[in-house]
Amino acid sequence: MLVTRPAGQGDRLCNALTARGFTAHHLPFLALEPVAPLPAVERARILDLDRVQHVIFISANAVNFSLPVIEGYWPQLPAGLHWYAVGEGTARALAAFDVVAQTPGENMSSEGLLELPGLRDCAGQRVLIVKGQGGRDTLREELERRGAQVETLTCYRRVRPRMAPGELAALLARWQVDLICISSGEGLETMLALLSPAETTKLQAVTLLLPSRRVADAAMAAGFRHCLIADNASDGAMLRALERWTPAKGENM
Repeated sequence: MLVTRPAGQGDRLCNALTARGFTAHHLPFLALEPVAPLPAVERARILDLDRVQHVIFISANAVNFSLPVIEGYWPQLPAGLHWYAVGEGTARALAAFDVVAQTPGENMSSEGLLELPGLRDCAGQRVLIVKGQGGRDTLREELERRGAQVETLTCYRRVRPRMAPGELAALLARWQVDLICISSGEGLETMLALLSPAETTKLQAVTLLLPSRRVADAAMAAGFRHCLIADNASDGAMLRALERWTPAKGENM
């Protein structure tokens, strides 16, 4: 099996897989680095934090890259803010900064966040989305449609690993990988970029363990036939989805 989470974020899943009798390799498909220094417009959004009603964190990475910077401007965070986390892992990261956040439960996605009561009726209110560079615009677009004034704070960027042509395919063959755990759409895009069309075709019998139907649809559009779909990108959800896998043939879902 191959775990592709960023460096420093795959050990727990690898250990859990090993404990279940699998051979797990860790090869990060994305590296994370801070946006530093922040552009002036981003710094201004931090300075205006006390004028915001809702603050949404898209990932634990968004918390860990942004909160130290925010605390540099706000040693005491403004009172009265409504804090939101895309999932329990993100909420735990916020709790380390003494911030209590609402989460959407199992539906760890933009769609899940949009179902939270505080964000259903936000017309005329200011919302700050803390995120990485790129990614989906679903959350922002829908909140703006609901009448909110939405701004973003982009605090980190994803960087693809530098690999020579054929290097990824060679590693997968050497390790005899029959399942690849991919935790985001960006991770899938990176894998496809690192493989030639011929290499992708040869790997289409490999099972992909994916965090959502949306990412699975993209994988199947690229020709992958065996996709296990987890409820979300957390380690627990990935391990639960893995229980449905038959190693001999994978499972087409």
